Amino acid sequence: MKRPILLLAMIFTLSTALTSCREVKEEENEMEMHSDDMDDMNDVGDDIEEAADDTGDAIENSVDETGDAIDEGAQEVEDELEGNDDL
Repeated sequence: MKRPILLLAMIFTLSTALTSCREVKEEENEMEMHSDDMDDMNDVGDDIEEAADDTGDAIENSVDETGDAIDEGAQEVEDELEGNDDL
């Protein structure tokens, strides 16, 4: 009677040890996946920031060009009113 109980205890201990090692390995894989996901998220964040900077630069350039066009138009109107037109 003693032998079967010890045999069952040994099998239980061995199965518990192997199961716990397997779970740790899965957790490590999950941590690696989370790490890879975080790297991807950082890349996406950098891409969004770069796109926002490019958009801001484009808007600033458009504003400058529009301001220059308005100034040129105003100068042409002023020259026309003063009779200083080159035509």
